[in-house]
Amino acid sequence: MIISEPIGLDTARIFRECGPYAWRVLRRLGVAESDIEDVCLEVFVVVHRRLPEFEHRCSITTWVYGICVRTASDYRKRVGRRREVVTHEPPEQVSACDPHHDLAVRQAREQLDQVLGTLDDDKRSVFVLYEIEQLSMNDVAQAVGCPVQTAYSRLHAARALVTASVKRLNEERRAP
Repeated sequence: MIISEPIGLDTARIFRECGPYAWRVLRRLGVAESDIEDVCLEVFVVVHRRLPEFEHRCSITTWVYGICVRTASDYRKRVGRRREVVTHEPPEQVSACDPHHDLAVRQAREQLDQVLGTLDDDKRSVFVLYEIEQLSMNDVAQAVGCPVQTAYSRLHAARALVTASVKRLNEERRAP
């Protein structure tokens, strides 16, 4: 992550430099596309409120990740109780990309989300941080609050489950 020194940390700077990271992490932690903006803002409200308590024992990225995990967990608990906003017309979506490419990307994202949804929170967190966000295993272990060997064990188990899930989904697609 870009933020390396603790001097001059403020919420705006953390948001600028960690906002896209938090967005990606929340998406991979099961937050629906339509709710990411709101949940991401919740994360940075917590960052703003808790910034004076930040002790610099870990990187700011690791700290933000921990807030993302808790916020995403709260989101998943309340998602069944939310109310949809009804509109008279669906929003118009304009895309400059090739529709076949858009479809392939959307299907790949849906498959990844479906596969990640089969993992428990511990395995999903390690998998997302290591494989998708490409953090070092030391940072991953620190972010999830476990020993490095435990993080490696969770990663190994998550990889096996992801591989099996992808294989099963591909077989289901090919079946008539």
